[in-house]
Amino acid sequence: MAGKEYIWGLGRRKTSVARVRLAPGTGQVVVNDRPLADFIKVERLRGLVQKPFEVSETTGRFDVFVNANGGGITGQVGAIVLGISRALLKAEPAAESALRRHGLMTRDSRMVERKKYGLHGARRGCQFSKR
Repeated sequence: MAGKEYIWGLGRRKTSVARVRLAPGTGQVVVNDRPLADFIKVERLRGLVQKPFEVSETTGRFDVFVNANGGGITGQVGAIVLGISRALLKAEPAAESALRRHGLMTRDSRMVERKKYGLHGARRGCQFSKR
């Protein structure tokens, strides 16, 4: 590992955080020390991870190493995509307009609304009883 020069990117989505490292390589993606196919079982989500490379036309030029934690799989995939996009921006500044046009540089700010007292959830009240 020593001697490799990494490009870092940080991505967040909901309660998930992904720390992404890009290194010049062949295009392998490793998430939490597991290959991408082992970590993400859903084909659609695996396609989302590859989208920043397709948009910036850098497919197969970088190896990706990700540490993702918090939240669920979908939130972690969103965080990984943002982290990869931010790291690619440092590596390929010319790709910014394409990444931004496809919505890959925008952090999804939607968070879970907090539960309020006296209610079952954020907004769900008690069940109405006629009798």
